[in-house]
Amino acid sequence: MFRDEDLALLARPLYAFLTVAPRGERWPAPRPVWFEVTDDGDVQMFSVPDAPKLDRLREHPRASVVVAAPSGEPEHWVAVEGSVTLHDQGGAELAARLAERYWDMSDPNHQKLLDEWRIGGVVRIVVHPEVVNRFSA
Repeated sequence: MFRDEDLALLARPLYAFLTVAPRGERWPAPRPVWFEVTDDGDVQMFSVPDAPKLDRLREHPRASVVVAAPSGEPEHWVAVEGSVTLHDQGGAELAARLAERYWDMSDPNHQKLLDEWRIGGVVRIVVHPEVVNRFSA
């Protein structure tokens, strides 16, 4: 589903904005997340187990993810909509891999937080794309 130019954007250490179904009378509220595209073309991220977004995803296992080029670059974005699966396995490994992508791991504070995630456990969120929209200037 992804084109080469989509994958080039998605390979960069940019934030994705994950949107899940809202609770009650609230509006949908995108949250910035780290992510990666899997070899199968899914988009995966992780979360601490007590995050409200996981409750929402268990009730409504659908989400959207948007990634955009930063300000100052030509406009380029990719938006994915799809079903979601949650996995207790692989979250710590994903968190470690993404930490290397997004953080300077020589910083002891970053290493400490990563260790806390490993100990406390993290849930791997996998979005299986059903619709991909994009724009590239």
